[in-house]
Amino acid sequence: MNELKQAGGTREAAQALTPDRRHSQVEIEQSLDQLSRLMDGLFRIPGTGWRFGLDAIIGLIPGVGDTVSTLTGFYILAAGVRYRVSKVTLLRMGLNIGVDYLFGAIPVIGDIFDMAWKSNQRNVELLRRRATVDAKDAHSGRLSDWLFVVLVMLALLALLIGSITILWFILKLIYGQLSTLF
Repeated sequence: MNELKQAGGTREAAQALTPDRRHSQVEIEQSLDQLSRLMDGLFRIPGTGWRFGLDAIIGLIPGVGDTVSTLTGFYILAAGVRYRVSKVTLLRMGLNIGVDYLFGAIPVIGDIFDMAWKSNQRNVELLRRRATVDAKDAHSGRLSDWLFVVLVMLALLALLIGSITILWFILKLIYGQLSTLF
């Protein structure tokens, strides 16, 4: 009410203070833009409009590369809590990271997929569209949001551990088959 008096008490001023106005595009930290560009759009293929970043290059290292890329995605996901995006948006961001990890882990095809999917840029754009706090105010989030993000990260880590376990069993099976041949 006091804010409305300071704004002049008009209907337009009241509309400017409604929660819907805070969902307009918010300026996010420049470091998040730089990180997403570094991971997803640093290099351009000459003669085309295609861009790719370190995500596709690091992804060439089996297992390790996609894990490093996922950890980078976790940083952007945590920024979603600081910018107070909704839990649905946090879940979408987590799904982007999960899809990137799952398909990126496939040798060769996954690296081509990484060039097209660009989960970090997608997540930064979600932040930009859904953030409710300006960069200067983005220092903390609600406890329930942090708990939700921790659950999303734990689910993604379970996916990581599960895929490593499956890979280990496949390699063990292949080794067992090869050892009987020789």
